[in-house]
Amino acid sequence: MLTDEYGEPLDRARFTKITDSYSRCIMGIHLSFDPPSSQVDALALRHAILPKQYGSEYSLREEWGAYGIPENLFTDGGSDFKSEHLKDIAFHLDFSLHLRARKEEGGIEERGFGTINTDFLSGFYGYLGSNVQERPKEAEKNACFRLKEFHQLLVRYIVDNYNQRVDHRMGDQTRMERWELGLNKTPRMVTDRELDICLMRKTRRSVYRGGYLKFENILYRGEYLGGYEGKFVTMRYDPEDITTVWVYYREEDKKEEAFLTRAHAIGMEGEKLSQREAKAASKRIRKAGKEISGESILSERRDRLAKIEQTKSQTKKARKQAENQRLHSPTQEPQETVELEETEISTPKPEIKKYKVWDYEDLMED
Repeated sequence: MLTDEYGEPLDRARFTKITDSYSRCIMGIHLSFDPPSSQVDALALRHAILPKQYGSEYSLREEWGAYGIPENLFTDGGSDFKSEHLKDIAFHLDFSLHLRARKEEGGIEERGFGTINTDFLSGFYGYLGSNVQERPKEAEKNACFRLKEFHQLLVRYIVDNYNQRVDHRMGDQTRMERWELGLNKTPRMVTDRELDICLMRKTRRSVYRGGYLKFENILYRGEYLGGYEGKFVTMRYDPEDITTVWVYYREEDKKEEAFLTRAHAIGMEGEKLSQREAKAASKRIRKAGKEISGESILSERRDRLAKIEQTKSQTKKARKQAENQRLHSPTQEPQETVELEETEISTPKPEIKKYKVWDYEDLMED
């Protein structure tokens, strides 16, 4: 169970991992509050395929050197693994997708999750347990980690601990050593952009007169769209930044869609807006009874940023007041008591107000 930026219990995070069956080395992960879906699976796969670089805030001793496109990807029979989305990804990246025939075939992943639960997660406040019967009663009350903080701890555990361990079922090599020695060639590389196109979400939209598209109450314009008025096209987009989308179109006599153009949100040049932010802004605008448009969404977002700046100012002021109060509080002398008709009277301690302080950069990111 993790918290929001104010320390209030938020939700239980969901962890998706991809493991190399030969070395038992964890190749990639995805940590979020999102429910299971093909998009979550795709993001974990994207992380597994790309080389990984982490900043100093992760305090890593080792490198996470495992990466590359798989030849085969085995999953259980969940509906998200049967989606057309994952089939499209396998087709574009040229690997085979397999569903496990029996539950016991998933032992590699299940043992890995068991190790992480008992060896890593169980030592933290807010741990919910591996099943409902073992769930601590105070788990929500004790939650103290935010998603960003927990992600750093999880990456550090995988890179410096889990992947560096010797699995005696495979000899005296660490998981990472076995992965490196098992390579018969350098992993095939693809660019971030190629993976973005394969792994992004997609939706169908009709082209408006004048060559416009509308998505999440935002208007888009792109080259060549004027010739496709009234026709349906496929929009691929990154949910973390919907200011640019990729447009595809399939001719009637063709089996595959062809890339048509990039379309950009009108009036949002140089901005970055996630789908989650756009939905939240639209909801607030609708609640206020105002007209929803790209301009009003952008204005609402800027107002939100202004409120964060105000929070920053209030935080600095509260921190300064708390520090001044601490420095100028009179030194407490030893308390003296006076006996008066067998009644003891003590000098009460002055009450010091506690201020709640947030970190501006973390608040901004959350």
